Amino acid sequence: MNSPKFRSWLLSCALPLALAACGSKDGGEGNATRGQELYVKECAACHSLSASTENAPLHCGLFGRKAGTVPGFPYSEAMRSSRLTWDEKTLDEFLTAPYLTLPGTIMGFPGFALEQDRKDVIAYLREASKDPGQCAK
Repeated sequence: MNSPKFRSWLLSCALPLALAACGSKDGGEGNATRGQELYVKECAACHSLSASTENAPLHCGLFGRKAGTVPGFPYSEAMRSSRLTWDEKTLDEFLTAPYLTLPGTIMGFPGFALEQDRKDVIAYLREASKDPGQCAK
């Protein structure tokens, strides 16, 4: 039951039905609470909201910021020259498959395959960025 064909079926048929049965809404807004759980699990090993680390730039102030512009962080040439400005659309595209969206990126994350996961993380990032306790202006 671990064949590629089965995984493909699971992702395209069974999983959406299961999510629908649990009350998940396709095309709905993101759930910031669930997004925080995903952020902690998948992003926080490298990223922080309030400070850049040696591995990743900070996420506070992300919306509206040009990619590759946090002072002092050694971005890849691909990121610095990308001309991306972070918003819901560009984050969704990038978080789907970073290596395909921006070849040459050094972010070591394969992406969130599920649209709802991306919406949830983006909702969390947007909400957390407004919190002065997380993101002092």
